[in-house]
Amino acid sequence: MKKSIKTKEAIFPLPVLMIATYNEDESVDVMNAAWGTMLERDQVLLNLSEEHKTVKNIKKRKAFTISIADANHVKEADYFGIVSGNNTPNKFENSGLTSLKSKNVDAPIINEFPICIECEYITSQNDNYGYGVIGKVINVVADEEIIKDDSLDIMKLNAIAFDPYTHGYYKISERVGDAFKSGLDLKK
Repeated sequence: MKKSIKTKEAIFPLPVLMIATYNEDESVDVMNAAWGTMLERDQVLLNLSEEHKTVKNIKKRKAFTISIADANHVKEADYFGIVSGNNTPNKFENSGLTSLKSKNVDAPIINEFPICIECEYITSQNDNYGYGVIGKVINVVADEEIIKDDSLDIMKLNAIAFDPYTHGYYKISERVGDAFKSGLDLKK
């Protein structure tokens, strides 16, 4: 029997995304965002707050990068979520991580995170459902160690997910089926 529970951000897992931009002084700004997804094959949607320093930078620079946080950098990823760039302009420097400038967009690539999606800012939408930033995927770069047969080896990525019920981070690491194949025997 099912029982009603207190409603929260009820979809689990939520990705742990590191959104990176440049500040006015060319320093790096990074924020932790769990509410992001693909909108189309080459478009991303981030549900953020317009007051974030990162959002202001995205609108000004017309670019951003999205790194997927991994288990090796939980502390840094969490730090980027609890410290605001509006109040701590040197938060990236405080993290001890390093970056390089993207060759494709006006935004930084965080070296320590194993995969990075480089995006151009398309538009934002502000309505009763929140503030959304939409970007076009220009390029994806990944560490050679996580690439297998010209694709990502998710087992090596060690991506983490956020659980809004317990406020925990969990490592995504076990394959349990094959998409578009596992259910074929139920097809009648």
